[in-house]
Amino acid sequence: MISGAEAMLQALLAEGVNTVFAYPGGSIIKVFDALYDHRKDLKQILVRHEQGAAHAAQGYARVSGRTGVAIVTSGPGATNTITGISDAMLDSTPLVVIAGQVSTDALGTDAFQEIDLVGVTQPITKWSYQIRRADDIAWAVARAFYIAGSGRPGPVVLDFTKTAQVSKIDFKPAKIEFERSYIPSPDPIESQINDAVRLIDNAQKPLVLVGHGVELGNAENELREFIEKADLPAARTLLGLSALPTDHPLNMGMLGMHGNLAPNVKTNECDVLIAVGMRFDDRVTGTLDTYAKQAKIIHLDIDKSEFGKNVKPDVTVLGDCRQTLKLITERMAKASHREWIESFKPLDKEEYDKVIDSAIHPTAGPLKMGEVVTEVSAQSPANSILVTDVGLNQMFSARYFKYRVPRSIVTSGGLGTMGFCMPAAIGATFGAPDRTVLAFFGDGGFQMNIQELGTIMENQAPVKMIVMNNTWLGNVRQWQQMMFQSRYSCTHMMNPDYSKIAAAYGIPYRLVTDRKELKDAVAQMLKAKGPFLLEAAVEEEENVMPMIKPGNPVDKMIFSID
Repeated sequence: MISGAEAMLQALLAEGVNTVFAYPGGSIIKVFDALYDHRKDLKQILVRHEQGAAHAAQGYARVSGRTGVAIVTSGPGATNTITGISDAMLDSTPLVVIAGQVSTDALGTDAFQEIDLVGVTQPITKWSYQIRRADDIAWAVARAFYIAGSGRPGPVVLDFTKTAQVSKIDFKPAKIEFERSYIPSPDPIESQINDAVRLIDNAQKPLVLVGHGVELGNAENELREFIEKADLPAARTLLGLSALPTDHPLNMGMLGMHGNLAPNVKTNECDVLIAVGMRFDDRVTGTLDTYAKQAKIIHLDIDKSEFGKNVKPDVTVLGDCRQTLKLITERMAKASHREWIESFKPLDKEEYDKVIDSAIHPTAGPLKMGEVVTEVSAQSPANSILVTDVGLNQMFSARYFKYRVPRSIVTSGGLGTMGFCMPAAIGATFGAPDRTVLAFFGDGGFQMNIQELGTIMENQAPVKMIVMNNTWLGNVRQWQQMMFQSRYSCTHMMNPDYSKIAAAYGIPYRLVTDRKELKDAVAQMLKAKGPFLLEAAVEEEENVMPMIKPGNPVDKMIFSID
C-alpha cells in the first residue's frame, strides 16, 4: 500500500517521464515529500515562478517530442500556469500540469488557496479533471498522457486533491490506448486522397504551405518526398520553419505578416494551394476576403475542426499528415514546375535589395538585429535550437536564423507570450541536452520572467542568451510609428545594468556595442560550457520589414514606414 502522492509519481514513471518542472506549496506538499525519494529516477527542476514551470515544460516538449510535465500547488500556483496552458493549447504542445487542490471536504468552501481549476481551464485544455480518489490516479494519469500526446497534441490539467494524495492504495499503473468517442488519428479517406492527387496533378502553379503539424506528426521526410516528386515550391509558417531546411531548393521562405515577399505574393497567384498541418492564422492570411481567391485549396490536417474555420478548402484530407502525405505522394505524378519556381526569384531579389542586405550587412551605424542573428546562426552547430521571446526579436531571429534539422525553433506563435523565452529555453536544454540552445530576447521580454535566471544558475542550464537591447518595446513602438503618428506611449524602456544582474547570478556576460567585436563575442559565448548572457546594443528604432499592414492582402507588403 502506498500513498496517492507516491502513486502519482509511480504513474508518471510508468509514462516514461524523466523530468518535471516544479514549484512546491501547501496543497501539493505531499507529492513533493514523495519526490524526495525519487531524486535519482526523476529529475526535479525547481523553477522560480509557476508560469516558468509551464513554459519550461513546453520547451522540453517542443524539442523532445515528449509530453512536458509541470507540478504546482493550488490557488495562485495553479492560476500562474494559465498563460503556459493557453500557449500550449494554441501551439498544440503536449503538456500535463498537475496542480494541488484542497481536500474534498473543503471543496466549494472558499478554503485557503482554493480555486475551481477545472472550471477555469476547461476552455483552454484538451481535458481537465479533478482527482478526488486515490483509486482514480492510475486511470487519470494514463488518460492524461494519452490525450495530451496523441492526435493534435495539447495541454491537460489534473487537479489533485489532498484527499487523493494522502489516501493509501494498492497501486498498479494503467495504460490507455483507446478512448470511446476520441479518435486522435482518423484513418485516411480514399476519396479525399484521390481528389487531392487530381488537383495536384493538374496544377500549373502549385504552392505548399508547411505548418507546425508536419513536425508534430514527425512527417519531415514525407514532406520532402512529396514536394520533391512533383517539384512543388513550399513556404513555411512561423512554427513550421524547421520542418524544411532553410537551404532546401524548394523552400521559398516564411509566410505571414513579417514573412518573405515571394511566398506571400505567390499565395495570391498560385492555382493550387496545399496547406499541410496549419490553421490559416490571421497573421498568415491577411484579409480573408482577398486570400488566395484564384486558387483551388487543399487542406491536410489531423483536426477536422480546422477545415473551413478561416479559409474554405476545395478538398479536405483528414488524417495524420505522415500517412496522408505518403499516400498522396505514391499516387501523384512526377512533375516539374521550373518556370513557376523561377518566378519567385525576382521577388526574392527585390526583398534582398530593399531589406535583407542592409539588415544583415550594414556598414555603418549601430548594430542591427538581423546581423546579430546572422552571426550567431553562422557560428552555431548545425543542430542548434532557436528559442525566441515575442516581438521584434522574434521576427528578426525567425527570418534570419538558418534551420538545418527538425524541431529547431521554439517560439510562442498563437498566444504571442512575452516572457516565454527564458523558461522555454531552460526546458529545451533538458529536452535536448546534446544540442546548443540559443535564446533570443528583446529587453522587454527578458525582464518578464527574469527570475528564471535563478533556475539557470542552480542547474547551470547551458542557455546561450542573446539580449538585443534597443531600449524599447520594439514591436509595439513600430506599430505606434506606423499607425499612431509616432505617439510613443509606454514603449520606451529604462533598463537595468545587465552586467550586474548576470554577475549576481554568476553567469558570464559580455556587452557588444561595436560590430567589429560581434564575431569574437559570439565565439566566446558559444565556447562557454554553461550559460552565457550576451547583450547586443542594437539600433533603437529599427523596424522589421517587409510587413503586411493589418487589414491588407498578403501580396501588399511594405518595405518601410513612410
